[in-house]
Amino acid sequence: MTPALQLEILDLRHFSAASLRSLLEAEARVWSERLEWDYRASANLLLQYLDSRVLPGYVAIEGGRISGYVFCVYEDHKAVIGDVFAVPPHNSDATATEVENRLLENLIELLQNSPGVDRIESQLLLHPHGLHIGVFRSAGFETSKRLFLRLSVRDKTGPRIVRKLPDDLVMRPWKDEDFNPAAHLISTAYEGHLDSHINDQYRSVAGSLRFLHNIVRFPGCGFFDPAASRVLVRPGSHELAGVLLCSRVREDVAHITQLCVARPYQGRGCGRILIDACVDDIRRREFRALTLTVTEGNEGAVSLYRHAGFVEMHSFDAVLWERKK
Repeated sequence: MTPALQLEILDLRHFSAASLRSLLEAEARVWSERLEWDYRASANLLLQYLDSRVLPGYVAIEGGRISGYVFCVYEDHKAVIGDVFAVPPHNSDATATEVENRLLENLIELLQNSPGVDRIESQLLLHPHGLHIGVFRSAGFETSKRLFLRLSVRDKTGPRIVRKLPDDLVMRPWKDEDFNPAAHLISTAYEGHLDSHINDQYRSVAGSLRFLHNIVRFPGCGFFDPAASRVLVRPGSHELAGVLLCSRVREDVAHITQLCVARPYQGRGCGRILIDACVDDIRRREFRALTLTVTEGNEGAVSLYRHAGFVEMHSFDAVLWERKK
């Protein structure tokens, strides 16, 4: 008879970084194998938060051994489930997914019963589409499928078409003074967009600015690569008409963290020009791949990326819950 899964679910804040290090090392191997992503910098940042004992979440204990963890962060009225990961239990035929589901159920119950939390978001990039969808849907979450796309930078098939920018735009590398103009661009371009429903940071300049600082200043999405990042500007103006931000997620793999074009310039080839400039830069530096994520329902963006040569390598879920007023 298969032994039942016996888990203790305990507060993450009771555990030190050292006690979770081996689990995070196991997770880093999955990030590397599945997404070509060096997760060590993100894991080290997480370990720092663990040692401060302030990160909300849970740990799963099975047979005296840590077998999984989940954590979240709070942003005003919102909670973001940052990650969940588990390894298969030793004393049961249960799967790692079952442990992860148990952790998610506990965290979701906590958050939905927290009076100050009116919204819960999560994008569990590592986990395949549908893997945890039952837990989220049973708790009243909306779900959206997102795609992880990859372009082999070293595959150069014949001469590339040189595309011309609109006459009133110039392209240049990213500068530190672009934070505020980029935040205005993102909040305007994403108004009413599916992605601003999934991620409410896009709905305001302040939220977009917080998003930009997270991807430029911190290693959660790799190390920001200013050389491969580009903006489109109107000469004589501080306003941006487009932005592409790129990070290095592995020594030879780059990841587009944001691509946004102002609405008056959409459909005029600006997005493709930004992608081509990024590819040219990382190819010169002998990168082998460029990746990005996109919501499947964002059909225009999916079409752009497929025409640029990106292919689907993985899919995952974005989930959202809002408290009924």
